[in-house]
Amino acid sequence: MKKKQFIFAALVALATSTGFTACSSDNDDTNDTGGNQIDLTNVVNDDASAISLVNGVYSHWQPLSSSFSFIIELNSNKLISFEGEESEAGPVNSRFEQEPTTWYQVKIFNHLLLGIAQDNEAITTVSNSLKAGKVSQAGYNAAVGKAKFLRALAYLKLAQLWGEVPVFTEEGGSTIERQSIDNVLTQVVKDFTDAENLLLDYSGDPRVPSKQAAQALLARTYLVWGDNPLTSDQVAAIALSQTDPAFTKNDARLQKAVEYADKVIKSGRLALDPDYSKLYGREYESNKRGTNEHLFTIAHDGDKNDAQGNHQTHCSWTFPFQNGENGNGYTQNHTEVADDDLYDDWKAEQPNDKRLAETYFVEVKNPETGLVHHYYSPVYTPINGKGVDQSYDDAENLEIKQNSIDRIEIRYAEVLLTKAEALVQLGRNSEAAEPFNQLRRRAGIAEVSAPTFDQIKREWDYEFTYEQFSVLNSYRWKNLISSVKQVKNYKHFADDWKEKQTFTADQEAYFQKVHNHLVAKYNNIRGRHYRQPIPAGLHGEDLGIAQNPGY
Repeated sequence: MKKKQFIFAALVALATSTGFTACSSDNDDTNDTGGNQIDLTNVVNDDASAISLVNGVYSHWQPLSSSFSFIIELNSNKLISFEGEESEAGPVNSRFEQEPTTWYQVKIFNHLLLGIAQDNEAITTVSNSLKAGKVSQAGYNAAVGKAKFLRALAYLKLAQLWGEVPVFTEEGGSTIERQSIDNVLTQVVKDFTDAENLLLDYSGDPRVPSKQAAQALLARTYLVWGDNPLTSDQVAAIALSQTDPAFTKNDARLQKAVEYADKVIKSGRLALDPDYSKLYGREYESNKRGTNEHLFTIAHDGDKNDAQGNHQTHCSWTFPFQNGENGNGYTQNHTEVADDDLYDDWKAEQPNDKRLAETYFVEVKNPETGLVHHYYSPVYTPINGKGVDQSYDDAENLEIKQNSIDRIEIRYAEVLLTKAEALVQLGRNSEAAEPFNQLRRRAGIAEVSAPTFDQIKREWDYEFTYEQFSVLNSYRWKNLISSVKQVKNYKHFADDWKEKQTFTADQEAYFQKVHNHLVAKYNNIRGRHYRQPIPAGLHGEDLGIAQNPGY
């Protein structure tokens, strides 16, 4: 495809939201920028306009803030969904029945690719503007650094969820020909490295990509790459089986994860918030506490003010206090904690962990009535506390309608745990104790002298449950099937679950759904679920990209 055709197609797709197929014709050609002539139609006139152009890419990130959870968390043992009818996209993902037409897969895949197309256009335009003397070097660095940062993050998400995907930049490439995992992650590293060199140091505003945010995401990338993501052929070999593949690793890449995590740590610009409970909510976003733990966030100002508000709160806490108690009605939330056992097991392991009460709400006082509502069987399952605006101490959660909480993409705690895990995988367990124990000290639980790999894995749960890591970590550790099959031990999995407690009619109907979803998870999980299905376009059209194995 020639450059002019590519830009036109991308802009048409962005303007009309018709999907991505408009960018897919003539895929064997590359976008030749060598003869590009600079004129007033392909430049911006000042630094502010350059940044504004790149900021337009956020219109593709904002609609995905809660949507990521409908794949990453529902495709695990931790979350189920009662979003509308059982045929809706949330319940379908909850039961591992996703298809190429399932909405959340369609939405995320297409918006990430459209964002990449807009990044490419912005990089070309701002580069032209620098050559034309319209923007300063500082303006170029800020705009192109941000564009490459966002493009790298998009490709990383695509590679983690879909494996081999097309790679196309302002320099060329096909929009339908899938590239190897190594090629995709090579592009991710290149873009994040460019961003690291172009962007300024972290200033305290996590909404602005920074040098340290790029370094942190390079650490994440090398951890993902260091655990040898499965190739398409490897997925095909297990697509219909219920057996996990063997775990393998690449030590050189894991060492790079350590090195980039160290860059962030040694910068001295980030720190853990001393109070874990102050990480989630409107009053704590954008580093309002000045504690510098939020490293990069996606800004949200509510449904009416950005591309789409962050519905994490809405989905997790859709009908506050509608659990049948205290004379109120009984209504099911869009996302539900899979069973009491997730709370019970943690409490049995670490009863003093300060993070437990922030992650799972088992009772909540309605500040308007003073009445307490319970979220534990036989009334309900626990509530995902991180989906509730925890900055409210004495008011009902109005975020359900406003949806204006920023989404945390990465916080400093991840940098510490990434370093600790990479060191443990390298066999340097005693070195891993220092970053690992920083998390444990804040949580108020016992420190260890040399964490094991199993302790590292469990710490990811303690620290990051429901923060959009679950299925991605299972992909890395090659334990997707075995981790999902843990639901067999849950309270409401066995067929005799009704005999163990007394339920009202509403409660029995609710827990029957819980039971059905747990059984479906157990029965449906297959090796093909190490990949998501390549979806259709936003309007159902064929994107022309080869399908993943087993779909």
